[in-house]
Amino acid sequence: MGEEYVAQALARTSGSESADLQRFVTEHVWDAVWNRPGLDRRDRSLLNLGILTALRAHDELAGHVRGALNNGLTRAEITESIIHTAGYCGAPAAMAAMRIAQQQFDKL
Repeated sequence: MGEEYVAQALARTSGSESADLQRFVTEHVWDAVWNRPGLDRRDRSLLNLGILTALRAHDELAGHVRGALNNGLTRAEITESIIHTAGYCGAPAAMAAMRIAQQQFDKL
């Protein structure tokens, strides 16, 4: 999602009880996991859309829709990935995910 996003996340939690967790996530997920070899950012974004839909992690999903667009996924591919989750995660999860994706599309 970019350096600006990371800097804002770190600044938002600075001086709070949440700062340690944010630093941990920044180092071990946003850096270490995303920079592993084997999958490109586009593929990792596609995976995240399915995972976050399954978890109904709506707050995280919105940011990852924007990140997926930045990482080369098209609106059609994002939409299709969410439709695909309906069969595995259920229609309610897919419908909620599509509402979030549409909100992000509408902002562009």
